[in-house]
Order: sequence, then structure tokens, then C-alpha cells
Amino acid sequence: MVNATSKDYDPITLSVFQNRFMSIAEAMGRSLQQTSISTNIKERLDYSCAVFAPTGDLVANAPFMPVHLGSMSWSVKHQLALHGPTLKPGDVLLTNAPQSGGSHLPDLTVITPCFDNGEIIFFSASRAHHADIGGILPGSMPPTSTALFEEGAEIPSLKVVSEGVYNRAEVYTALVDEPAKYPGCSGCRNFRDVESDLKAQIAANHKGVQLLTALVAEWGLPTVHAYMGHIRANAESAVRGMLRRAAVDIGTTFSAIDYLDDGSPICLRVEIDPTTGGAVFDFEGTGPELRGNLNAPVCVVHAAVIYCLRSMIGEDIPLNAGCLVPLDIRIPKGSLLSPSPTAAVCGGNVMTSQRVTDTVLKAFRACSASQGDTNNLTFGVGGKDPITGEVTQGWGYYETICGGSGAGPGWHGTSGVHTHMTNTRITDPEILERRYPVLLREFHFRPGSGGKGAWNGGDGVVRSYQFLEGLQVSIMSERRARAPYGVDGGGEGGMGRNLWVREGGGRVVNVGGKGTMQFAAGDTLEVHTPGAGGWGVPGDEKAVKHKVENGLKEVEMRGSVADRSRVDF
Repeated sequence: MVNATSKDYDPITLSVFQNRFMSIAEAMGRSLQQTSISTNIKERLDYSCAVFAPTGDLVANAPFMPVHLGSMSWSVKHQLALHGPTLKPGDVLLTNAPQSGGSHLPDLTVITPCFDNGEIIFFSASRAHHADIGGILPGSMPPTSTALFEEGAEIPSLKVVSEGVYNRAEVYTALVDEPAKYPGCSGCRNFRDVESDLKAQIAANHKGVQLLTALVAEWGLPTVHAYMGHIRANAESAVRGMLRRAAVDIGTTFSAIDYLDDGSPICLRVEIDPTTGGAVFDFEGTGPELRGNLNAPVCVVHAAVIYCLRSMIGEDIPLNAGCLVPLDIRIPKGSLLSPSPTAAVCGGNVMTSQRVTDTVLKAFRACSASQGDTNNLTFGVGGKDPITGEVTQGWGYYETICGGSGAGPGWHGTSGVHTHMTNTRITDPEILERRYPVLLREFHFRPGSGGKGAWNGGDGVVRSYQFLEGLQVSIMSERRARAPYGVDGGGEGGMGRNLWVREGGGRVVNVGGKGTMQFAAGDTLEVHTPGAGGWGVPGDEKAVKHKVENGLKEVEMRGSVADRSRVDF
């Protein structure tokens, strides 16, 4: 038996526990995928599952969505503060509000406490993007939203299960009745599907609780909790080591700035203490809160930072709360990275998080910019008629579209992939066309959209949808006005564009980066996604290769991007 009270730990046993905790999260994810019914969760895998300490700190996760995994801890801690002493076995909590740790409203977070002898010993939690939870447009990702209520149901806290009893009436009220009270807004347009996926999340959490209970029965609670602490300390040590090496290679103080398409700056200044390996990440100078929806909740900013640090560590560790211990993250109040409680945020989670990632990686000179975008497409029908007030049951569809990934010192970028804060799949053409009134006319790489360099950026894609009936169609995208940057003389990636091809092809309209339109049957939307930046002066591959081969330690310190096969977020 391991001495659980010792400060020393057995590295083999540490590896065992790291993988046991991760395997629990993986099993939760498999359960969620298998029992869900929506395309968003079952096909696109837009969900995350993780295990949390009794304090709400992230312990371990499987390789799901970085933007979920780095921010879910905020939700767990908030619910613990609200309900901690009153929670009982069989209770399950539901939340999605940004002020409660939510990323954006369609991401419903389900939290289940795990008890042992009447005390909470762990939490299992899952976060999944639901295709429609109400709001002004089908899909609950309106590109034109200016207030949070326009994006659907906001749930600060709801006990969805009380001591094993499912509270369906309260769930229906929260998802259907409440959001429909706001002017111009509808409730959930297909409650049956959302409820089914919500129950799948509850079941997945229960699977996690069962496996955690079995782990404690096998090893004993003192040993399990001791190694939970060792895993956190190991992650903290890895981050401090990476920051110390960065101080030697780059300097103790460095900065970067990048911009949203509307010109809003995201500024970052990093100050590293080489003695302790701690660092200050100061976002002072970032633009003010936006009237639109590219405001990012504070927890999303933390998720982007922790993802970048985890990416730059050349060690195989699970992403957990220890990664944040060495950091002092400073975000100016009232900025687009710390907006007011009523600010619209649906684009901040999927778009601004990508720009924060671009800015952090630019500061560390880790790689060139990836597409910096998720190309959010939604379409659907139904909801409340704005004139008559009549409610029609409908549906909403949502997907993100891949693009290019950035090049680095020793590798070309990859074409047509989801990058950084997203880790979803794209819906297969067969599934898309079978379940929705749409034909996928084109889906291919976009040649020449990757930036040229000694190492080239990845290309974007072209994805073309022809709609078979009249639908409300919306697109929310970035990098349509500002190109992904290159590094060390590498070229910029190509900007994206969105084209509305009217029936018959006689009229083609550039709809811009963000817009919502009523498409007629036969109309086509062409989404051309951005490429990625290149690294190094074109034609100088030998010099870059020499630098990589003779300065491998330097490249490795910038992270597992130099050995991507070992990365496991």
C-alpha cells in the first residue's frame, strides 16, 4: 500500500492515477456520445467530461474541448458555493450562466457530487453544446445579438435531479417558458431533443461517480486524494519549469497584440519571475466591452491561457488546476474579456477565445497563427412569431467549420482541421443530408490559402450548402478582415469569406463575417475558411531545419507543438 501521507510519491503509481482519472473522464464521454441523439453531440462531439476535486478544482480530463475544460472548474466552484452544505446523494445541478462560470448559453453544464460516508469526495461534470436553447434565432448562436437574453435560456443554478428524482417541470420552465418572455425571443425550439441530451449528460456523470467510487474502494480514499494532490503538484512544477526556460530564451518580459476583425485589440504583457517560475499575464490595454457578442467571460480567458501553457509543455501530463497555480492573470474590468453580466457572449466563447490563444502563442513565439476562427454556422425554423406571438415547434442546427493550422520551426501547418480551443468533428455529409433539408455541394481544401514560409501554414476549406427549403441561416466568423499572422518572415494566411449564391447562380453576395438571412429554397451558402500563417522566410527551409536540429532543447521548451504526437489535452 502506498504511503498516502508522504510528500514523496512513486512516479509509476502517479502515472497510474493520472491515467485512471483520465480513463474515468473518457468513459463518461463514451457514455454521453452513445446515449445522446443530437448531431451536435453524437456526431460532432461538441462536449467535454472531467473529474473535479471536492474543492471544485480540475483533477483530470480526457482529450475533449480545451475551452470547456479550462473553464468548467468555475462552474463547479460556483455551484459548490451556492449549494455545498445542502447537497445530498442523488442530487444533480444544471447551469450555463456566464456569471456562474459558463462559457456561453448553449453549453449546458451538468454537475454531480460523489459522496463517501456523507461527504463530497469528488465531482463529475459534463458540458455539452446543445443545438437550440431559445433566443432570437434558431441555433441559439445569433450573430446579431447585443444582450445575453437574446441568446437563449440563462440558468444560474437549477437542481435538475433532487435525491434521484428528475425535476422535469422545472427544466421545461427554464428552457422553454422563461426565455420566451423576452421581446423577440423564443424558448427552446425542440425541447424533446434537448431534454434527451440533458439526460445523457446526467447518465454520463453517474457513470463517472460509479467509477470514482470503485477507484476509492480499490485504493482507499487517503491514497486517492493524496495522488490527486501529487498530480496537481506535478502539473504546477511542469508549468514553472516551462516558464523558467521561456525566461532564458525569450526574456523575463515580453508582449503581443492581436485584433478582432472590428479592430478591437487584445493586448498581453507577460512578466516571468525566473526564480520561482511564476508569471503575470496582464491583459491591460484590451478593448472595452463590445455591443455585439464577441465578449468573452473571464473563465474563457483562463481556459485559453491554460490551454496555451499546456500546449507548450513538452511533458505528458493531464490538464488540471495545477497549471494555473504559478499564474497571476490580470484582466481589466469592463473590457471585452471581462464584460458586464448582461453582455452578449455567444461569440466570445468560440471566436474571442481563439484570438486570446493567438495572442498568447504570439507572445511566446510558439507558432504562427492558425485560422483563429471556428466559422459558426446555424440554420433552422420555428419559434415564436414576432408579430402574432404564435409559437411553432421547430429545430436548429449548428456546426463549426475547419481551417488551417499554423506552421512552426520544424513543421508545416495542417490543412482543414479544427484548431486550438475547439476540438470537434464536422458533421459527415451523409448525416447532414439525411437529417436536414440541405445538400452539401462542395467540401474541399482551399489551395493557396495557407501562408508561405520556410514552413507553410495549413490551407482553409470551402464548404458549400444548398438549402432545399426556406430557412433562417446565420454565420458568425472572424479573420474576414484581418489575416492570420506569420512569424519570422512567414507569410500571412488567407482571410475567409462567406458568399450567398442566389438560386440559379446569377447573383453572388458577400454577406460579411457575421449576418443572418432568410434563404429561399435553392439558395447556396459558400463558406471559405481562413488559412494559417507561415513560419520563416520562404525558401530558407535549410536554415530553419539546422536551427531545429541543433537547438532542439529550445524548440521543445516552447512546447509539445514540436512533438505533437505526445500531446493529450
